[in-house]
Amino acid sequence: MLKKGSKLNSILTGTCPKCQNESMYLDKNPLHLNKILDMHENCSHCGFKYQIEPSFFYGAMYVSYGLNVGIGIAAFIISYVFFSASIKVAFISIIVSLIVLFPFVLRWSRNIYINMFVSYDPQTNLK
Repeated sequence: MLKKGSKLNSILTGTCPKCQNESMYLDKNPLHLNKILDMHENCSHCGFKYQIEPSFFYGAMYVSYGLNVGIGIAAFIISYVFFSASIKVAFISIIVSLIVLFPFVLRWSRNIYINMFVSYDPQTNLK
């Protein structure tokens, strides 16, 4: 499922989308909130520059919006439909799930966005 070379591997692990050998982030733990967006300039293995153009990751906000909408809908359906909670409790579950998953969504949105533009290159692993 998460074999090297797949986009899903790069998205979920936060590795370089080109060689998938190194984490793009200085601190791999997304729960360290003060370092959540600190990234390496380049991949130390293949030399790929993560900031493809100035303000490149502003586009990840759109991906983040989509992820948050999906999480909100899932939280509502799980709490309201499956657990028969009231509307008030269902909306509280949406808010709680969005707050709890915030650091992960922030990283996943960046990982998804960069993987939309960069593909795995097996030739970079031959160096």
